[in-house]
Amino acid sequence: MPDLNDATRGRILYGGDYNPEQWPEETWTEDVRLMRQAGVTSVTVGVFSWARLEPAPGAYDFGWLDRLLDLLHGAGIGVVLATPTASPPPWLGHRHPETLPQAENGTTVWYGSRNQFCASSPTYRRHAAAITEQLAARYGAHPALTMWHVNNEYGTHCWCDETAAHFRRWLQDRHGTLEELNSAWGTAFWSQHYAEWDEILPPRQAQYIRNPAQLLDFARFTSDALLECYTAEHAILARHSPAVPVTTNHMPFWRGQDGWAWAQQQDVVALDIYPDPDNALGAQHGALVQDLARSLAGGPWMLMEQATGAVNWRPVNRPKPAGLNRLWSLQAVARGADAICFFQWRQSRQGAEKFHSAMLPHSGTGNRVYREAAALGADLDRLGPHVSGTPVTAETALLHDWDAWWASEQPGRPSELLDYQENVTAWHRALWEANHTTDLAHPAADLTRYRLVVIPSLYLLTDTALDNLAHYVRTGGTLVTGYFTGVADHQDRIRPGGVDARLREVLGLAAVHQWWPLNEGETLRCTGTEDFHGTLWAEELETAGAETLARYADGELAGLPAVTRHGYGRGTAWYLSTRPEPDALRALLTRAAREAGLHPAAEQLPAGVEAVRRGELLFLLNHGPQQASCELPGHWEDLLTGTPGTGSITLERHGAAVLRPATP
Repeated sequence: MPDLNDATRGRILYGGDYNPEQWPEETWTEDVRLMRQAGVTSVTVGVFSWARLEPAPGAYDFGWLDRLLDLLHGAGIGVVLATPTASPPPWLGHRHPETLPQAENGTTVWYGSRNQFCASSPTYRRHAAAITEQLAARYGAHPALTMWHVNNEYGTHCWCDETAAHFRRWLQDRHGTLEELNSAWGTAFWSQHYAEWDEILPPRQAQYIRNPAQLLDFARFTSDALLECYTAEHAILARHSPAVPVTTNHMPFWRGQDGWAWAQQQDVVALDIYPDPDNALGAQHGALVQDLARSLAGGPWMLMEQATGAVNWRPVNRPKPAGLNRLWSLQAVARGADAICFFQWRQSRQGAEKFHSAMLPHSGTGNRVYREAAALGADLDRLGPHVSGTPVTAETALLHDWDAWWASEQPGRPSELLDYQENVTAWHRALWEANHTTDLAHPAADLTRYRLVVIPSLYLLTDTALDNLAHYVRTGGTLVTGYFTGVADHQDRIRPGGVDARLREVLGLAAVHQWWPLNEGETLRCTGTEDFHGTLWAEELETAGAETLARYADGELAGLPAVTRHGYGRGTAWYLSTRPEPDALRALLTRAAREAGLHPAAEQLPAGVEAVRRGELLFLLNHGPQQASCELPGHWEDLLTGTPGTGSITLERHGAAVLRPATP
């Protein structure tokens, strides 16, 4: 199976989406000249070109694309060729309204934007396969082709009758019989028992709270239905060009797709990342989703889209300050990216994204954005031979599971303030600020290579995952588990005792008697080795062998355990029944890491300086508001400047260094 190395060939790919169909053909030659000047080595073409490639059913126009690919190849620029199936042309929706998605209330989602397709529609799938077949047959052996890109940011949902029929088939495959489905969904509640398969619908708009198990299965089904569309196109492309890797781009930490399942079907994991430059924690958001991309890929991954400056979809769209685009791009390289790309090359003059930034802005090459893009191309060219294909080693894992995400956000839960994504972000932030590089891992994955495993909160855990966690701790691992974990099984049934008995044994807990969610802004004082305030959540615990490290000091839970630690087998399991405020959470996780024998990527760095090791290289990234001086042991060479040094190095605001060990 081909992979990203087949496209990079020892380089870091650099470039972005190129949409030449928006421009007169005489512009293309100038574009290519400026691309070469900026160090561009790769462009993605054709993402939204279906109406140009097939202006009428079965009438194809490939002449312009022939000329474009020949032009790019002649300039030494590789092409990631996209199937245009994310945005069907108006003629498909006009002639075949059954291809259009329907909302939960039954209204049709019409053409006039993008992503207007029902993933379950046989008609849509047939037309998508036809255009993919045409592209694969024509360009599968083109010398410019380095990678295929299927669709774009899969995220469409549909509740139509075609989807209902597909959902029923999926349910039959999953559950086998109606008896099993009724048991799994708990349909004895509220008289929801199904006597025939045809009675079952997608969870459409209803009078009150919908069945949580039905919602969970529909989330699983929707991810699988979209994946079927991807794998159908992947199979066509691989048949025509088996040595060319195939990918699609994920949205960052996207709820709608089970990334673990999708990654198994992708030759290359590709991600779009758009942190807010106005957010003080934008760099941490980038680090989190980059760690997720690397973990999904099991190695190097592709940054398919980011912005050179402002986007166009926030209430207020601010540009990136000088140097920030370079800094965040190098952060992605540090965390495993072997391709750094943007949306898009030339800024659009028309359409919904005309105010979205690009490598070549409206004002042309005199703009700081273009100059910085060209400088970044030179940086990546220097780094490529030292970085491409090398691993990022992490000894800490944060467990993440889409099933648990979907189930934990059901209606009727103890607190709507316990937001899965925000919770993961808070725990990852604590590790990131301590410069502990962190993988994300599925709870049933092999965890033996990690010294420390943390679980912010996994409401749903399968039997396999629970046995895996017990084995991990019993054989010497250190586990830090957060609140509201191990509560439900794979069908969202509450475990006997409220928390699974196996997990309670590992944690040294007799029971979690009550969940005590906190109101917004409410805190509980906790006392122990170090005092702190708990936020968001609390629990009424009874221990059974666990050591109490901190207790609630006030409120209804005064005197009860807040944080515990328990030896189990050769390992240790911590339990946090509340979320400590950020500094305290970082201190607790740092303590657990230290006791597990872990050290950060670099010691005693100024606040705001991120350190990541990739292979033998140390990346230092200054996210702070001002210049920072870092003390470093030994001799090193900064690959970005070619400068040798020893002792300390100074990083300007938004500055970066990539250090290679050097001999005196």
